[in-house]
Amino acid sequence: MPYREEGETPREPDSHPLDAVIWRALTSVQKGLAEGDARARRYPAAIAPFAGMSDTEPASFQSLLALVGSDDRIALFTTEEVRPPPAFSVMRRDSVDQMVLEGAEACVVRPGTQIVALGLADVPEMLALASVTQPGPFGPRTIELGDYIGIRRHGALVAMAGERMRLDGFTEVSAVCVEPAYRGHGFAVDLVGTLAGSISARSELPFLHVFSSNHAAIALYRKLGFALRQRLHLAVLARAEAG
Repeated sequence: MPYREEGETPREPDSHPLDAVIWRALTSVQKGLAEGDARARRYPAAIAPFAGMSDTEPASFQSLLALVGSDDRIALFTTEEVRPPPAFSVMRRDSVDQMVLEGAEACVVRPGTQIVALGLADVPEMLALASVTQPGPFGPRTIELGDYIGIRRHGALVAMAGERMRLDGFTEVSAVCVEPAYRGHGFAVDLVGTLAGSISARSELPFLHVFSSNHAAIALYRKLGFALRQRLHLAVLARAEAG
């Protein structure tokens, strides 16, 4: 979503819901969690740093700025590289692959896999696992976004995954992580398979986001039946005075 000056012709609306995935989530299934107005919305900082805008007019960027605290960061997924006005500093740019499930391989779970539902009591362990493995933004309230599941060994949480962005007809698989000592046991496959199966059973399409440079993860997701739908631009923004 490139920045446009006043008077420029706006581009056509996104043709697919997942092109504006954050905005669509925050104006549909997850609108009850949204902070903001009709031009810009975000998840609460304790849930996720993601935000979206209805368009790229200056007024929408102004609404977005009102949602960014002095020591805050906010992340946008856009189909075109965003060029924000001077009130913002761009802290990071990157490329993210948006993948959707096209095959049934991801819905297969190995027999005997012991997967447990995770709840509020598990949040400290989930935060600790996310801190070690860095699967992406994960905060103390991220669990409010959907179902989270995990695998325990000797009582300790060693792997987890869950649902993040949700919009009409689509649910994102996210926070897929395995403690380094337990990698290579197929835990990520089991967790993604379980989630993909439950999402598909609701007649929703599972999708996920992965950094374009994470070739190992992309190869795994391809084996599970996910395919690239769109390459998105990530922009992490802060207030200019805070940057």
